[in-house]
Amino acid sequence: MTYLNWLLENTSTTWWHDSADVAELDLGLSRGASGVTTNPFLSALALQSSRSHWSSDIDAVLARNLPAAEKAEALMRIAVAHAAGKCSGYVCAQVNPLRAGDRDVMLAMAKRLTQWAPNIAVKLPATSAGLDVLEDCAAEGITTTLTVSFTVPQALAIGERHRAGIRRAEAQGITPAKCFAVLMIGRLDDYLREVAQDNQASVSESDIRQAGLAVTKRAYSIYREREYDAVLLVAALRGEYHLTELAGAELVMSIHPSWQGPFVGRDFPFEPRIECPVASAVIDRLSQMPEFLKAYEPDGMSPADFITYGPTQRTLTQFCETGWKPMESFR
Repeated sequence: MTYLNWLLENTSTTWWHDSADVAELDLGLSRGASGVTTNPFLSALALQSSRSHWSSDIDAVLARNLPAAEKAEALMRIAVAHAAGKCSGYVCAQVNPLRAGDRDVMLAMAKRLTQWAPNIAVKLPATSAGLDVLEDCAAEGITTTLTVSFTVPQALAIGERHRAGIRRAEAQGITPAKCFAVLMIGRLDDYLREVAQDNQASVSESDIRQAGLAVTKRAYSIYREREYDAVLLVAALRGEYHLTELAGAELVMSIHPSWQGPFVGRDFPFEPRIECPVASAVIDRLSQMPEFLKAYEPDGMSPADFITYGPTQRTLTQFCETGWKPMESFR
């Protein structure tokens, strides 16, 4: 039995495949993935790596000479629709990251993306604008995944706005939609590591490696207390510990193929560890950094602050510059 097999058969933890590449997708699904996460960066990669598989579809899009944003959306549809046809679970399709503050554009795009397949989960940024669109989508029965999210305040805001959307849907006799609240655990660690180095903070590498875990475990605890319908989705793993220390939680892990290998080829203790807390001394040291407190404290930020938080800007930039824009200029 592999660790992934044990996880699925003996705990409440499930996992999604984090790639749209044709060969990688088949392998991930064979290993037990029940959903697929994509983003503009992963879609652009898949269009290159799997171009021979989709050559006629890609050529058809390019022949239409669409405006840049429409071309990127049409190309992304090729990769996402392929994944949606292969996977019985949810497959993520992300709105244009260049418009992360534009409510009207994101809502209109969400309504288009959800038509691509019955198992699409529209990816929205966990910004103030994205949260407004989340509530509207939930009210209209559109399943969403809130991404570019790294903090307890963002996770809680997602849970609350999804709940508000559910109430609106039920009032209109609409079946409530699901929502997945992303925590990009490793990207928070990456950011805090740079902050610690720049500020010469008295924290160790071991402390930094537990920052995202501390945030995730706190968010998970509050989700259980408040009984949110939204489900946490942990992404951007940076080590095996990001999975093993959360094992047993009723959440979804997004696992890139590069991290799936260790969990099918190496032995890890078959032990649920979600209830094992991060040591208080570690939390105390990390709390010397205001940027950690923004992520860890439930009231560390307001929704208006989310788009200005360091990891948000870093991630949106990557999605734009290495994902969406390359699709706009795809040749």
